[in-house]
Amino acid sequence: MKSVLSERKTLHPQDIERRELPPDAGRAVRELAREICTTIHRSSRGAAPVTRTLDDAALIASIEAGARELPESVRLAMRPPAGSAGATIVSRLPLTDEEFGPTPPSWREAARWSADPQRGNSFQLDIAMLLLARCAGEPFGWSGQQDGRLVNNIVPTPGHEDEQSGASSKTLLSPHTEDAFHPDRANLLVLACLRNPDLVGTTVSSVRQVELTEDEYRLLSTPTLPILPDVSYGKGHERFTPPPIPTVWDAAETGSGATCQTLRYDPAYTPLDDADPEFRSAYARLTAELERVSHTAALAPGELLLVDNDVAVHGRVPFTARYDGTDRWLKRVNIRLPERRRRAEEAHENGYGQRTVAPFRMGNGRADAERDTTPDERGTVEHS
Repeated sequence: MKSVLSERKTLHPQDIERRELPPDAGRAVRELAREICTTIHRSSRGAAPVTRTLDDAALIASIEAGARELPESVRLAMRPPAGSAGATIVSRLPLTDEEFGPTPPSWREAARWSADPQRGNSFQLDIAMLLLARCAGEPFGWSGQQDGRLVNNIVPTPGHEDEQSGASSKTLLSPHTEDAFHPDRANLLVLACLRNPDLVGTTVSSVRQVELTEDEYRLLSTPTLPILPDVSYGKGHERFTPPPIPTVWDAAETGSGATCQTLRYDPAYTPLDDADPEFRSAYARLTAELERVSHTAALAPGELLLVDNDVAVHGRVPFTARYDGTDRWLKRVNIRLPERRRRAEEAHENGYGQRTVAPFRMGNGRADAERDTTPDERGTVEHS
């Protein structure tokens, strides 16, 4: 489906929360990642089994132990966004452009090249990302997405320029809740920048900054339409009954009697034509409001963008990819926050058969099989 937002590059220039990762803390993360990388390579017969998925039991144990050793300032920097914008920029993890080699043409090449010293070694940064993510919560992946890797690579890919996926470039990537279709979607999303010479902007909009009428809120909080899996999940979801879900609702804040607005939003994969005109009008108003309050972050190398996936949607402005090894390159990690509570009704959703890879939750490096055990049919493109 085509994005329902206008394809403009200049968005509302409000600032979002910024935090500093102290230089000594950043160096500690990189040094620990380097030590873990060296130890894992020495103890394994080959790096490929470890770098392929990043859920090797020995690696997970090293991440668990290492995260506890990091300075408290790392945990403070990686805590969930505090402001109403639902996002935070953390500056910055020390890295250089030369250490990773050229931007790969797809996530598959990025994974294959990650431990190849001839192409740059991004495996160390994958470990650093897991250390940072573990300081924030429980990192996880998807069994079919990017071969189950816990750290995903976001790069423009030839042939996918106009898709609503993270591999696109020419089209505006519509603001969306990450994996909005699934009840086990991330609470917190981390995007780390390795390279962004063209200052391509990542957009963020928070439901806590929009203005809706009581009638619009009532319509949008009523379960009306499903959200379908995006293009990165391939085919096969048709065999599942899509559950109608609310778009916005009030969620109880853990530890207090207060409530806060939450949303689940992905217009490119929501069958809006199946709704009545009144609901479509309310949805269009929400879309306009999310555009009105949109912030843009042109990340620099070493900067992290933390997105509260229960509050904010994120997207990306269009750009022209060169495919010459210098294009934008991000790393992505999904994080679960155990203290966060989701709507009780979500426990009954089928998730279209998609399963998480949650070694930190289970503590044994194995895939989380709480949901449907049927192998999923996800494709090879990521939506971020």
